[in-house]
Amino acid sequence: MKIVRNLIKIFIILLLLELFIFFIEVEQQGTDIANEPQEIMLTEEIKEEIEETEENEIVTEIQKPTKQYEKEDIITEYKGYTVSSKLTIPTISLETYILQNYSVNALRVSVTKFWGVDANQIGNFCIAGHNFKNKNMFSNLKKLNIGDRLFISDNEIGKVEYEIYDKFIVFPHETDCLNPETNGKREVTLITCTIDSKQRIIIKAREVEA
Repeated sequence: MKIVRNLIKIFIILLLLELFIFFIEVEQQGTDIANEPQEIMLTEEIKEEIEETEENEIVTEIQKPTKQYEKEDIITEYKGYTVSSKLTIPTISLETYILQNYSVNALRVSVTKFWGVDANQIGNFCIAGHNFKNKNMFSNLKKLNIGDRLFISDNEIGKVEYEIYDKFIVFPHETDCLNPETNGKREVTLITCTIDSKQRIIIKAREVEA
């Protein structure tokens, strides 16, 4: 009988041990299950924040205003030459057409595009003109100063305002002023000869940003 009792006690102890282990596993599974929705919810919250941020960036980009330029009709031909645009410099009372194609003969008629991008495009729009005393030439460029304003009007973009930020004299072989790199800005370079024609007067201007 004593042996039977001992066997019964051992059986009960093993049964209790198994029940104990079972409850621990159930509790652990319950904890894991409880944590899963939280992790999923956290992931969904992050996802929603990312989507909301992206939507806000898109809306901001869409709402960013595009600069509007005053429109002006520019003639397309002047004395048999194709016109690129019109240059106006109030400080020296200059209003002249910029011819599209540079040539010796064109320079006798008006100022011309010499190098670089077309009028009012991003980049360095270089304009050359004689220092003749004709009203549409560059004889008075030497009177310009840093801070003076000029305008270039074309039929594609419109009338763009520029401000002079540099003025200097170079020899003909010095061509750094023609550098096309402008850091994404609209720039204009005006070029004419000195009185003795041995050097070049350079006027550099950059678009006035609102």
